[in-house]
Amino acid sequence: MRKVIVTEFISADGIAEVEKLTGVAWNAEMDRFKEDELADSGAMLLGRVTYQIFAASWPHETGDFADRFNALPKYVASTTLGQLDWKPAQRLEGPLPEAVRKLKQDTGGNIYVHGSISLAQQLLHHGLVDRIRLLGYPLAVGQGKAFFAPGEQQRFELLSAAPFSNGVVALEYAPIT
Repeated sequence: MRKVIVTEFISADGIAEVEKLTGVAWNAEMDRFKEDELADSGAMLLGRVTYQIFAASWPHETGDFADRFNALPKYVASTTLGQLDWKPAQRLEGPLPEAVRKLKQDTGGNIYVHGSISLAQQLLHHGLVDRIRLLGYPLAVGQGKAFFAPGEQQRFELLSAAPFSNGVVALEYAPIT
Protein backbone atom coordinates (compact mmCIF):
# COMPACT_ATOMS: atom_id res chain seq x y z
CA MET A 1 0.00 0.00 0.00
CA ARG A 2 1.23 3.48 -0.85
CA LYS A 3 1.85 5.98 1.91
CA VAL A 4 0.63 9.57 1.99
CA ILE A 5 3.55 11.73 3.08
CA VAL A 6 3.05 15.41 3.85
CA THR A 7 6.15 17.55 3.37
CA GLU A 8 6.28 21.13 4.60
CA PHE A 9 8.60 24.01 5.32
CA ILE A 10 7.69 25.29 8.79
CA SER A 11 8.77 27.97 11.24
CA ALA A 12 9.61 27.27 14.89
CA ASP A 13 6.17 28.67 15.80
CA GLY A 14 4.34 26.33 13.42
CA ILE A 15 3.68 28.62 10.45
CA ALA A 16 3.87 26.92 7.07
CA GLU A 17 3.66 29.88 4.72
CA VAL A 18 6.88 29.42 2.78
CA GLU A 19 7.07 33.06 1.65
CA LYS A 20 7.48 34.07 5.32
CA LEU A 21 10.44 31.74 5.85
CA THR A 22 13.26 34.08 4.88
CA GLY A 23 16.79 34.66 6.04
CA VAL A 24 18.00 31.05 5.89
CA ALA A 25 20.24 30.06 2.99
CA TRP A 26 19.26 26.93 1.07
CA ASN A 27 22.10 24.40 1.22
CA ALA A 28 23.26 20.99 -0.01
CA GLU A 29 21.70 19.22 2.99
CA MET A 30 18.29 20.60 2.04
CA ASP A 31 18.94 19.57 -1.57
CA ARG A 32 19.58 16.00 -0.39
CA PHE A 33 16.39 16.03 1.72
CA LYS A 34 14.33 17.02 -1.33
CA GLU A 35 16.20 14.58 -3.60
CA ASP A 36 15.38 11.75 -1.18
CA GLU A 37 11.72 12.73 -1.24
CA LEU A 38 11.67 12.79 -5.02
CA ALA A 39 13.35 9.37 -5.22
CA ASP A 40 10.63 7.97 -2.91
CA SER A 41 7.75 9.70 -4.69
CA GLY A 42 5.38 8.03 -7.10
CA ALA A 43 2.84 10.85 -7.27
CA MET A 44 1.85 14.24 -5.89
CA LEU A 45 -1.39 15.14 -4.18
CA LEU A 46 -1.97 18.88 -4.28
CA GLY A 47 -4.61 21.40 -3.33
CA ARG A 48 -5.84 23.90 -5.89
CA VAL A 49 -3.64 26.83 -4.84
CA THR A 50 -0.43 24.81 -4.65
CA TYR A 51 -1.21 23.13 -7.97
CA GLN A 52 -1.67 26.54 -9.62
CA ILE A 53 1.55 27.91 -8.11
CA PHE A 54 3.55 24.85 -9.16
CA ALA A 55 1.93 24.72 -12.62
CA ALA A 56 2.96 28.33 -13.23
CA SER A 57 6.61 27.68 -12.44
CA TRP A 58 7.76 24.06 -12.54
CA PRO A 59 7.17 23.41 -16.27
CA HIS A 60 9.71 26.19 -16.98
CA GLU A 61 12.40 24.69 -14.73
CA THR A 62 15.19 22.61 -16.25
CA GLY A 63 17.53 19.92 -15.02
CA ASP A 64 17.25 16.38 -13.75
CA PHE A 65 15.27 17.24 -10.60
CA ALA A 66 12.78 19.38 -12.54
CA ASP A 67 12.38 16.73 -15.22
CA ARG A 68 11.60 14.03 -12.65
CA PHE A 69 9.35 16.34 -10.59
CA ASN A 70 7.38 17.45 -13.65
CA ALA A 71 6.90 13.85 -14.83
CA LEU A 72 5.22 12.70 -11.61
CA PRO A 73 1.48 12.04 -11.76
CA LYS A 74 -0.40 14.84 -10.03
CA TYR A 75 -3.71 14.40 -8.24
CA VAL A 76 -5.53 17.63 -7.51
CA ALA A 77 -8.07 18.05 -4.73
CA SER A 78 -10.28 20.83 -6.06
CA THR A 79 -13.92 21.31 -6.94
CA THR A 80 -13.36 24.71 -8.57
CA LEU A 81 -10.25 24.36 -10.71
CA GLY A 82 -10.93 24.19 -14.42
CA GLN A 83 -8.40 22.74 -16.82
CA LEU A 84 -5.29 20.98 -15.51
CA ASP A 85 -2.47 22.05 -17.80
CA TRP A 86 0.52 20.70 -15.86
CA LYS A 87 0.50 17.10 -17.01
CA PRO A 88 0.14 14.33 -16.09
CA ALA A 89 -2.66 15.48 -13.81
CA GLN A 90 -6.17 14.53 -12.83
CA ARG A 91 -8.71 15.91 -10.42
CA LEU A 92 -9.78 13.73 -7.51
CA GLU A 93 -13.39 12.65 -7.85
CA GLY A 94 -15.83 12.24 -4.98
CA PRO A 95 -15.34 12.89 -1.29
CA LEU A 96 -11.69 13.47 -0.35
CA PRO A 97 -11.33 10.63 2.19
CA GLU A 98 -12.63 7.99 -0.20
CA ALA A 99 -10.62 9.32 -3.15
CA VAL A 100 -7.38 9.30 -1.15
CA ARG A 101 -8.04 5.82 0.27
CA LYS A 102 -8.43 4.61 -3.31
CA LEU A 103 -5.16 6.32 -4.36
CA LYS A 104 -3.35 4.62 -1.51
CA GLN A 105 -4.53 1.23 -2.80
CA ASP A 106 -3.07 1.83 -6.28
CA THR A 107 0.39 0.67 -7.26
CA GLY A 108 3.35 2.99 -7.56
CA GLY A 109 5.53 4.94 -5.18
CA ASN A 110 4.40 6.99 -2.24
CA ILE A 111 2.13 10.00 -2.61
CA TYR A 112 3.66 13.31 -1.50
CA VAL A 113 1.62 16.32 -0.43
CA HIS A 114 3.76 19.42 -0.99
CA GLY A 115 2.53 22.55 0.77
CA SER A 116 -1.25 22.48 0.37
CA ILE A 117 -1.79 23.31 4.05
CA SER A 118 -5.61 23.07 4.02
CA LEU A 119 -5.44 19.75 2.20
CA ALA A 120 -2.82 18.45 4.65
CA GLN A 121 -5.03 19.47 7.57
CA GLN A 122 -8.01 17.60 6.06
CA LEU A 123 -5.91 14.51 5.45
CA LEU A 124 -4.61 14.58 9.04
CA HIS A 125 -8.16 15.05 10.34
CA HIS A 126 -9.32 11.93 8.44
CA GLY A 127 -6.32 9.82 9.52
CA LEU A 128 -4.97 9.52 5.98
CA VAL A 129 -1.41 10.75 6.59
CA ASP A 130 1.25 8.09 7.12
CA ARG A 131 4.28 10.39 7.53
CA ILE A 132 5.03 14.07 8.04
CA ARG A 133 8.38 15.40 6.81
CA LEU A 134 9.23 18.89 7.97
CA LEU A 135 12.06 21.26 7.26
CA GLY A 136 11.92 23.31 10.46
CA TYR A 137 13.34 26.81 10.09
CA PRO A 138 15.10 28.46 13.04
CA LEU A 139 12.80 31.44 13.25
CA ALA A 140 9.41 32.50 14.55
CA VAL A 141 7.29 34.56 12.17
CA GLY A 142 4.57 35.55 14.63
CA GLN A 143 1.56 35.10 12.39
CA GLY A 144 0.37 33.28 9.33
CA LYS A 145 -1.24 30.01 8.34
CA ALA A 146 -0.49 27.35 10.92
CA PHE A 147 0.41 23.90 9.65
CA PHE A 148 -1.72 22.15 12.25
CA ALA A 149 -5.41 22.99 12.36
CA PRO A 150 -6.41 25.05 15.41
CA GLY A 151 -8.12 22.98 18.10
CA GLU A 152 -7.09 19.59 16.72
CA GLN A 153 -4.86 17.52 18.95
CA GLN A 154 -2.72 14.85 17.38
CA ARG A 155 0.12 12.66 18.60
CA PHE A 156 3.17 11.73 16.61
CA GLU A 157 6.11 9.41 16.90
CA LEU A 158 9.45 10.98 15.98
CA LEU A 159 11.13 8.80 13.35
CA SER A 160 14.15 10.99 12.65
CA ALA A 161 15.66 14.38 13.33
CA ALA A 162 18.69 15.79 11.53
CA PRO A 163 20.02 19.30 12.14
CA PHE A 164 21.55 21.02 9.13
CA SER A 165 24.48 23.41 9.18
CA ASN A 166 22.20 26.39 8.35
CA GLY A 167 20.04 25.85 11.44
CA VAL A 168 17.21 24.03 9.64
CA VAL A 169 16.17 20.72 11.17
CA ALA A 170 14.78 17.87 9.07
CA LEU A 171 12.11 16.05 11.05
CA GLU A 172 10.04 12.99 10.19
CA TYR A 173 7.02 11.92 12.19
CA ALA A 174 4.42 9.15 12.01
CA PRO A 175 0.94 9.83 13.37
CA ILE A 176 0.02 7.69 16.36
CA THR A 177 -3.46 6.30 15.86
